[in-house]
Amino acid sequence: MIDETTHMCFACSPINPIGLKLVFADEGDACVTRFVPGREHQGWTGRVHGGIVTTLLDEAMAQFLYRRHETAVTAELTVRFRLPVPVERELLVEARQTGARGRLLMLEAKARLVDGTVVATAQGKFLRVPAQVLG
Repeated sequence: MIDETTHMCFACSPINPIGLKLVFADEGDACVTRFVPGREHQGWTGRVHGGIVTTLLDEAMAQFLYRRHETAVTAELTVRFRLPVPVERELLVEARQTGARGRLLMLEAKARLVDGTVVATAQGKFLRVPAQVLG
């Protein structure tokens, strides 16, 4: 049973009533998820809000680390929006680690449509922290 008081992540919790409910898997050296944004995720009419796209990219990178037992938090995030993202079209999001230096882990992520068109990319720096810091 999932503890509702500790697992309400907006991006990945299956029980958060307003969350994205993302499910992740490892494919080769990447952590991947699929998501179909609805009209409730739009900014401009018919287009996904940039904050939702950013959340998808950030969470994919965080999940890459989580799935490898790294306790880390986002320290820096740079997002490049390449194209407006249409609602109600499946997105494929994948993340990979690109480097590490001391407590700092560097990752990249991309979001693309099923036809392969890249709609957004991100570079992230994550800071390793002791597990007890996050509770």
